[in-house]
Amino acid sequence: MKELYNGKTKKVLLDEETGVVNLFFKDSATGENGVFDPGSNSVGGSVEGKGKIGLTVSKYFFELLEKNGIPTQYLNCDLEKNLMQVRSLTVPKLEFVLRYYTAGSMCRRFDLEEGIEFNPPYAEVTLKSDAQGDPLISERLCIMKGMLKEGQYDEALGILVRVGEVLKKELAQMNLQLIDFKIEVGYDETGKMYVADEVTPDIWRVRDENGNIPNQIDCAQMILKKINK
Repeated sequence: MKELYNGKTKKVLLDEETGVVNLFFKDSATGENGVFDPGSNSVGGSVEGKGKIGLTVSKYFFELLEKNGIPTQYLNCDLEKNLMQVRSLTVPKLEFVLRYYTAGSMCRRFDLEEGIEFNPPYAEVTLKSDAQGDPLISERLCIMKGMLKEGQYDEALGILVRVGEVLKKELAQMNLQLIDFKIEVGYDETGKMYVADEVTPDIWRVRDENGNIPNQIDCAQMILKKINK
């Protein structure tokens, strides 16, 4: 397969014979100095089997979103090869973030205490750029840079809220409280928008029933046990 993009936790691959696009889930995890953190912009290490677990969890949540009427990039997967077959979309380098409680970078940026509840949830859009520190970006700039067309910014925010409702409910049934999460959104040649990339503990923070915030490795293991019951 031809490698189109090599990211921190996934590769984008093109099967040149069939034209099918696949995401390859790596065993790498974001964090710093060996400490894993889904909000980090660097790779903190590698955990054997993480890619397969992440793909299993992503498959579960993508199918759940589809059942709830939310279009996704997911088509199929090969768990043994860590490959997820996806729709060919234009996926701008943007991350759509929804926060239910203050945590992570928001607390550092705005000098806020951890754990303050947002009601309604607080939405942000950031430019996906490690070099620039993932800065906040407005609709006007997204259109100016040719990343989105008129109306797509608000449409993507609407999708973000709907995804949050599904995730929050499902995770609550697993005794996990959703703190915040981020998604990527792509669109096809007609402009139809889809949830893209992945839906795993790499994109969210949760609090368990003991009040702890598990890292993405431990959270994935917890969820895997629940969905395999």
